[in-house]
Amino acid sequence: MRHRDNLTRNAGAQIQHMQQALNQMNIHLHHAVSDLNGETGLRIVDAILAGERDPKRLVKLRDAQCSKTTPEELAEALRGDWREEHLFVLRQSLENYRHLLKQMEACDAELEKALTKVVINPTVVAEEERPKNPAAAKATEKKKKFKKLKASTGLKRDLTQELQRICGVDLTRVIGLNVLAVLIVISEIGVDMRRWRNAKAFCAWLGLCPGNKISGGKILSSHTVHVVNRVSILLRTVAPAVGRSDTWLGIFHRRMRARLGPGAANTATARKLACMIYHLLKYKEEYIDVDCLLDQEKIRKNRIVKLSRQAEELGFELVKKEAA
Repeated sequence: MRHRDNLTRNAGAQIQHMQQALNQMNIHLHHAVSDLNGETGLRIVDAILAGERDPKRLVKLRDAQCSKTTPEELAEALRGDWREEHLFVLRQSLENYRHLLKQMEACDAELEKALTKVVINPTVVAEEERPKNPAAAKATEKKKKFKKLKASTGLKRDLTQELQRICGVDLTRVIGLNVLAVLIVISEIGVDMRRWRNAKAFCAWLGLCPGNKISGGKILSSHTVHVVNRVSILLRTVAPAVGRSDTWLGIFHRRMRARLGPGAANTATARKLACMIYHLLKYKEEYIDVDCLLDQEKIRKNRIVKLSRQAEELGFELVKKEAA
């Protein structure tokens, strides 16, 4: 998985080299298409390297679903000076990009072979150790559908069933985690959560807990400890996308962003995800999403309790306003 990440980074660098070569020729293809490595972008680049220079003919290679710009705007973006040295860089960068894609396909095939060889002995959790979850029984009868965050994994085959066999639970149901994210998680931490005594220790190992520096009874700093961990980086990366979702975790991220700022909100959301991953892998329970209305009602009750306490300290009484 680490080698695959290196291949992905190198492929992204080749896309940047292609973009730079086009910019130096005054070809603003990135303003006309969303992705240079998409179907429209690659077709146009291939035609340019084949010798096509007429913008009107290049526009005909535009996909019918491409709606970012009009054909006239795309034609204007494809007018430039065709210099041989930049075309040479563009050609070699495109060849390197496609070679790296083939390397990634070979890496994915080797990854599938490695997954089939993984043998997991299911850990039986004692009934007294397993936390009680009364909502699990109700969820089997009535399931609510929530919007899942979908992201392209680049994998040719769906490995959800294989990952469920290894983990003992479907982690892809967690908000913000897809197959590729779950692969990164289990490749870095495994599936045995007995290495950490509890979820707090797991979050501290990931660097997602406040690192209080105390001297003389005074807190000097509470910033999180700098930890180079791929799982921690992954959870912080998916946190902004989770914050844009209509889920309870998205509501939590937006509340933390309003209070603490974007950086701290990403860390807080990443810690929530880490706690869920720890719990699911340790107790092998199915993930149950929380209803947004229930979460908002809980937040409302907590605010009422806090306001009542503050009013009592100031010598006031909090009275509920009756509806007309």
